[in-house]
Amino acid sequence: MRILIANDDGVLAPGLTALHDALSDYADCVVVAPHEDRSGASSALSLDKPLRPFTLANGFIGLNGTPTDCVHLGLNALYPDSVDMVVAGINLGANLGDDVLYSGTVAAALEGRFLARPAMAFSLVGRQVDNLPAAAAIARNMVEMHGDLDLPPRTVLSVNIPNLPLDHLKGIRLTRLGHRSRAARPVKWVDPRGKEGYWISVAGDAEDGGEGTDFHAVMQGYVSVTPLRVDKTHYEVFDHLGQWLERLG
Repeated sequence: MRILIANDDGVLAPGLTALHDALSDYADCVVVAPHEDRSGASSALSLDKPLRPFTLANGFIGLNGTPTDCVHLGLNALYPDSVDMVVAGINLGANLGDDVLYSGTVAAALEGRFLARPAMAFSLVGRQVDNLPAAAAIARNMVEMHGDLDLPPRTVLSVNIPNLPLDHLKGIRLTRLGHRSRAARPVKWVDPRGKEGYWISVAGDAEDGGEGTDFHAVMQGYVSVTPLRVDKTHYEVFDHLGQWLERLG
C-alpha cells in the first residue's frame, strides 16, 4: 500500500514529520508538500507558473505550490496510478467548522477524493508541538483501521485532536461541522514608507458550537471526526427555488 502525505504548513513542518514517522512502517509513504507555509490556501491550483518539485535529504518532496498542487501532482505525475490513500497533516492549529472552507490541510485531503479509499486530514488543536506524538498515534490508529470503513466514494474525514497527552484524551466523537461567527475586521497597517495595508484578523468564535459539533467535542477533550463531501449542492432548497424559477418564466 502507498500513502501520499501532504500538508499546508510546509515540507519542513514538525507535524508532517510526525505523521510520516507514525505511518512509515505501515505503508510505503511518500511526501509531497509545499516548500513554505501555505495555510489558508484552500483548494487553490497554481495555473500561472510551472511547478518545480525538489527532493530533500530525507526523501520528502517540496513543491513551489499549494497543498492541492502537491496532491494533484503526486497523484497524476510523480506517482501516477500507484497511490492508494491520501493523508494530510498533522496541521498545527484547529480546522473546525467554517475553517474547512479555507484549510489547505483539508483541501489536500479533498484532492485525494478520487481514490477508492477515504482521504483523511489531521489537525492538532494548538500550535505547540509537545503533544504531536499523541496526534500521530491517533492518526496511525485511524489509518490502520481504514480498511473496516465502507463509506460513499469521495468521502473525506476531517480529524481534530485536542492538544493533550494521549492518556488525557477522553475518546473519539463523530461530529458535524459547527459554525463560527463573523471574523474580526482586518487590521490596518502602515509600513515605514507610509503605505497602507491590511492583515486578515482572527477567525470568529464558535457561534454554533453545541453538543454534536466538532467545536464541542474538542472542548470536552474528545477527538472530533467529521465526514466531509465535495458535493455542496443545497438539495433542501430545490422545491422552493424551483417554484421561484418557474415564476421567472
